[in-house]
Amino acid sequence: MRVVVAGVVLLGALAAALLYVEETEPSWYARLRYPLEYEHIVRGHARNYELDPALLAAVIYRESKFEADALSESGAIGLMQLLPDTARGIALNTGGSGFRVEDLYDPEINVRYGSFYLRRLLRKYDDRRLALAAYNAGQTNVDRWLEEGGEIEFSETRAYVDAVLDARELYARVYEDELGLE
Repeated sequence: MRVVVAGVVLLGALAAALLYVEETEPSWYARLRYPLEYEHIVRGHARNYELDPALLAAVIYRESKFEADALSESGAIGLMQLLPDTARGIALNTGGSGFRVEDLYDPEINVRYGSFYLRRLLRKYDDRRLALAAYNAGQTNVDRWLEEGGEIEFSETRAYVDAVLDARELYARVYEDELGLE
């Protein structure tokens, strides 16, 4: 019994230490844990679509950990994990022609389409948490939640929103220069 109690105490202490390190982590540790790739693409599309570049980087991190060839079980593709049907609609709305699903593996195209979509959600909901919830769970769900009182009903979507916003703070602090933040 003492071994179990000691193990639980040790695990608790380790968890507290990790939380402390995450809150106070030096930038080298944060850069290892939260990489930033394609910063020129992130900066450019954040500027084009009037997005916070740290938020855009945080969405990419949460969606794909900056893996351009990421593919989810639901069929979402690339850095910003876009579904082909969503991307096809974005391509049509942005003057694209000849859309191919393989285009979503191209970081520049994927982030351009994802930035367009995120900007559209931010304008529609005028609320960062709801826009991120819609990015994760879909606009139909968020619209229904708003009709029923405005609370994000899916626990996994609440966790997603919190994780993106936490990562946004970290990206803003650690990659201020790379993201062109002032």
